[in-house]
Amino acid sequence: MQLVDQAKVKSRMQTRLKQNKVLKGVFFGTTIFALVVLVILLYRILTQGIGYLDLQFFQNFASRFPEKAGIKAAFFGSLWLMAVIAPVSLIIGVGTAIYLEEYAKKNRFTTFIQINISNLAGVPSIVFGLLGLTVFVRMLEMGRSVLAGGLTMSLLILPIIVVAAQEAVRSVPKELREASYAMGATKWQTIKKVVLPAAIPGILTGGILALSRAIGETAPLLMIGALTFVAYLPENLLSGFTVMPIQIFNWTSRPQTEFHDVAAAGIIVLLAMLLIMNSIAVLIRNKFSKRL
Repeated sequence: MQLVDQAKVKSRMQTRLKQNKVLKGVFFGTTIFALVVLVILLYRILTQGIGYLDLQFFQNFASRFPEKAGIKAAFFGSLWLMAVIAPVSLIIGVGTAIYLEEYAKKNRFTTFIQINISNLAGVPSIVFGLLGLTVFVRMLEMGRSVLAGGLTMSLLILPIIVVAAQEAVRSVPKELREASYAMGATKWQTIKKVVLPAAIPGILTGGILALSRAIGETAPLLMIGALTFVAYLPENLLSGFTVMPIQIFNWTSRPQTEFHDVAAAGIIVLLAMLLIMNSIAVLIRNKFSKRL
């Protein structure tokens, strides 16, 4: 009997080892496939767009001629938009997460709010565009402005930031809070001095992912009437604007193949901006992690 049991155990171990090898091969293959697709995509974009990527490309506005086309208006329009989105979405999102986790009582109402916030994170972006068109453009009469676009995109990424910030605040050990209270600190002092510093790495991670989504979205901005051809820079929050994804879409819709190369150059700039944003977030997160 003992020999039979040992044989069964050995057979099971061999089966599990074979399954492990098969699954390891499958996961390795999917990883290689994803990397190959990424390399091909980057290679094509770089080979197509690198020839148009010079100082003149950043100094010129959009043009009917591909050799004179530039990304100046779209680049600065994206910066103006992010200047509105970042403070509005982060302040409201983190504040909401702190209230729900630290102050709000756990009852059916807060559960209802929690479920709706999670559901809003999966709502198509075009719905937020319709909301921004109705509320900000028409009701509040902001027009096709940077402010209307920024507030619309803030609504789009707000659920993502709230959920990420909640998870970050929730992950802070209770022992840290209890130690702070034992030292005589108030609830707000505990949140400010203990909870937030410990949660900042997670909050930044979720925030930067949400901002990265916002900078690459086009549907909500098209719905509120963002311009596709702009030959000027925004002067204030109520000025008209365009952003890099819309400008890139405009170039790719042109029949001339030269404009497709210009669009590739715009994609390189957009990817570079995303990499810089992610790098800054990683540096800040690592800095706060070392303090902890």
